[in-house]
Amino acid sequence: MSDTPPDLASLARRVARLEAEGAIRLVVATYFRLCDTLGPDTDWAAMEALFTRDAVWAGRGRYARAFGRHEGRSAIMGMLRAYADPPHFVLNAHYLASEIVTVHEGPGSGASASWMMLQVSTYRDGRSDLRSAAISIEMAREDGVWRIAAFTTDNIFSRDVGPWNDEAPISVPEPTTEESA
Repeated sequence: MSDTPPDLASLARRVARLEAEGAIRLVVATYFRLCDTLGPDTDWAAMEALFTRDAVWAGRGRYARAFGRHEGRSAIMGMLRAYADPPHFVLNAHYLASEIVTVHEGPGSGASASWMMLQVSTYRDGRSDLRSAAISIEMAREDGVWRIAAFTTDNIFSRDVGPWNDEAPISVPEPTTEESA
């Protein structure tokens, strides 16, 4: 590393990039948090605000057949609302890992991001499954706010499983004699 201190313009670019990365992470985390609780109480205004007006949401591979392609904010909201009324999920949890966020420099530039996702779900009909997908997202600033411009999900694997939350006791260590006294 150089002993030359960075100039203010370089520091400003670095801070702007870090702030953009943080804002992008917040948009994606908010999207998945809302997806985990789709139902009658979903904050649809918050969900809608995560996407650009002309956003595209698309499945790829096996997910192209399952989810299709939805162009425009209202089409995406229509697809998501179908999971909420009546609620499609009894339990839904998304876990994200292997994050890469790249903010592109220059006027009007956006950002590219990707994650590996693990999803556990139990559906209204009682079935449960475990899924993994590669998530690719293009981000853009619209009205001064980072939003999802293109969301693509590509299935890695899917596996039916038994119920996630059974009534079996939770295993914990037995207290020692000293602790129980």
